[in-house]
Amino acid sequence: MNRPTHVRGLPQPPPALVGHGQEAHPGPVPPRVTQGEEQTAQDEAGTPYGDGRDADRPSRHDRTAGRPGPQEAALRAELRERTADLQRLKAEYDNYRKRVQRDRLAVREIAVANVLSGLLPVLDALAEARKQGEVTGGFQRIARVLHTELGALGLQSFGTAGAPFDPLIHEAVTYTPDDRLEHTTCTAVLRQGYRVGDRLLRPAQVAVAGESPARP
Repeated sequence: MNRPTHVRGLPQPPPALVGHGQEAHPGPVPPRVTQGEEQTAQDEAGTPYGDGRDADRPSRHDRTAGRPGPQEAALRAELRERTADLQRLKAEYDNYRKRVQRDRLAVREIAVANVLSGLLPVLDALAEARKQGEVTGGFQRIARVLHTELGALGLQSFGTAGAPFDPLIHEAVTYTPDDRLEHTTCTAVLRQGYRVGDRLLRPAQVAVAGESPARP
């Protein structure tokens, strides 16, 4: 067969189409795996990276877990200091509360004592009227209520005939020698004594008898 003289030649086929077998049709190129991705894949698969000698080596966190750091130690010291301050403050408050309670009771006792001291002349007048037989009827009921209310405030009377003489609560008005008595004794009460709790409002005026004073 004669080729046309004006055609110089057919174009050559592309190199990819030349040849036969596997080299003629290469497969897809696998993606490139970096070292970090390979390490992550091995960790997810449970395979230790390297030869496994680092698997039993304690980490830095494990080595320092039992020792408090400087910041934690400073916080603990500050906590102990604040706790001690609170304990001291609580002790001071307890002492202050007790002192206020004592002062309050003392002020109350003083106020009650002052009021009752002003009423002692009234009680003396009632006692004298009773001796004269003048406390009767409604006046007697008033006197009874008055003594009851004063007793509720803590007022106590003392001084009885035959009681041992006590210079702390008795005021001797007269003294009669009597060798039959071994101790000085109150023979008569001339005026009642009164007290509120441990506070003495006034001593009892009494007549006293006892042994004759020894002569030099």
